[in-house]
Amino acid sequence: MKVVLSIKPEFAFKIFDGSKKFEFRKAIFKNNNVKYIIVYASSPVQKVIGEFEIGKIFNNDLETLWNLTKEHSGITEEFFYEYFSEREKGFAIQVKNKKKYKEPKCLKTDFNLHPPQSFAYVK
Repeated sequence: MKVVLSIKPEFAFKIFDGSKKFEFRKAIFKNNNVKYIIVYASSPVQKVIGEFEIGKIFNNDLETLWNLTKEHSGITEEFFYEYFSEREKGFAIQVKNKKKYKEPKCLKTDFNLHPPQSFAYVK
């Protein structure tokens, strides 16, 4: 099973250039059968640009999470703590086997979905 994640373009492109090997989330899907993430680059791109296999999913207190992921986070420490400012714990999804599409796809036409606020399941 796959989920579509809305990711800001600056971070979405970093996933596919290899400089961001973790996608951070405040909350995460509950279904354990999810094995792949489809990456929707949000506004202004508004296209599905690729997908990746889920490696490990970390769920830790913020200090531990940052220490585990900082070398390949693709973000600054300041941004990390600002993003999780209202939380005691966070999630980091490890990026494995990424595949950038040759041609970006349309979420509505190709997946019959509207941009998800957080994520949407795809069969």
